[in-house]
Amino acid sequence: MPDDLTWLSAWQLRELIGKGDVSPVEVVDHFLARIEEHDPTLRTMAFVDEAGTREQARRAEAAVRAGDDLGPLHGVPTAVKEHIAVGGMPLMPALYGPGMHTPPIANRDNLGIERLRASGAIIIGTNTMMGTGGGGRMKEPGVFEPFNWDAEARNPWDPGRVPGWSSSGGAASAAAGLLPFTIGSDGGGSTRLPGAYSGVIGLHPTVGLFPNIDYDLPRLPNDITIGPLARDVRDAAIVTQVMAGPDGRDPFCLPFDAPDVVTGVDAGVDGMQFAWTDDFGYASLYASSESRAVIDVVRDAAMGFRSIGAQVEATHEVWEDWAEGSAITGAAFNPPMPDLPRPTASQFQAGFERRGRNMARFTRLFGDVDLLLAPTAQRVAMTVDGWEAAWTTDGPTFPGGSFAATYTSHTAMFNWLRFPAVSVPCGFVDGLPVGLQIVGPPGSEARILQAAQAFVRAFPRDERPTVAA
Repeated sequence: MPDDLTWLSAWQLRELIGKGDVSPVEVVDHFLARIEEHDPTLRTMAFVDEAGTREQARRAEAAVRAGDDLGPLHGVPTAVKEHIAVGGMPLMPALYGPGMHTPPIANRDNLGIERLRASGAIIIGTNTMMGTGGGGRMKEPGVFEPFNWDAEARNPWDPGRVPGWSSSGGAASAAAGLLPFTIGSDGGGSTRLPGAYSGVIGLHPTVGLFPNIDYDLPRLPNDITIGPLARDVRDAAIVTQVMAGPDGRDPFCLPFDAPDVVTGVDAGVDGMQFAWTDDFGYASLYASSESRAVIDVVRDAAMGFRSIGAQVEATHEVWEDWAEGSAITGAAFNPPMPDLPRPTASQFQAGFERRGRNMARFTRLFGDVDLLLAPTAQRVAMTVDGWEAAWTTDGPTFPGGSFAATYTSHTAMFNWLRFPAVSVPCGFVDGLPVGLQIVGPPGSEARILQAAQAFVRAFPRDERPTVAA
């Protein structure tokens, strides 16, 4: 067995398992030990099923010995964001503190997680979701409930900081080597932003590419996707290949076969044309004192594509702020909270017309270039105290009366328009990771991941987080 399995990619672990060089039992024992050692500091896990994990590992080991056909993630451990149903595991257990009701147990897997399990992956538990520890519930417009920091994930580069909102535990877990990859969800940037803040890859696929129905937690997926958080682009591609494709049980799932995103992932970017934007022409409204430094680092990284065969030119296109239209168009599919008025017909029209104009601008852009490059975020990970204040007492001081539009200034556009995007680690500001966002038109996951792979291979990084090194 290799001396240290911690920093191997999922595909490398799968190769070792398939050859019999390491057993699934040894692999899960290793990562369960990593979790036991580091999770008291990082709080990435909402639930760990040790007994069930070891039973899955024993079955996976028996399959190897029997010479069975093995899936592309056979024996590789992972975890799933706690609000995504995993059969037999509690849903959002952090919501249920001492003296409260017992959290509900999912009766079956989310439709996308079914496919992950069928690929041979071992689901060891669920990752904490920023907000279920107390924050995330709005008590008045722009002001959220205080966070319970005993239950919220911390950033492995600095445990005094957050790893981002929502898919926080999954991003921190992958970054710290507690697991080779995890599954998050993205409704406004929630794989990409924790990915950027934590120094890992976060993929938001084309909306509808992955089936995403939970029988145990009924909700309309609308602009929300599920997707991988990983340290390795090929891992993200394999997970995408495993989970993507039509499912007749999901009315929001795209009804055509998913593209092959694995075969050409190493093909490079020679001859590709990319556009770059600092802020989409509007996001400077949401900038902070550190934004210039962050954008400068990400822009320099993006221009590195020129050295490996791609053309990169700045676009001066000005898009319309997603925050001024997405809440209205979203209300067409997700009715507003009972205490908020429903938008009028004229407001609906204005929101959808705004969306249409932005779609037309991107359609023109992608007629001339292959992909768009931008910062994932224009801030670094905030301190716990700063984060608390931004979402609670200071919320009304931000543009729009809440920190939400500021936090998602560079990402939520692509949930609204349902475009795929990936965040790739591309450097550091003040010792904290920042991310490069690569965006394409619907269905362009293969090209996006191909560009991401070319970037990380040309500009590899070997830094390890402080907590997990």
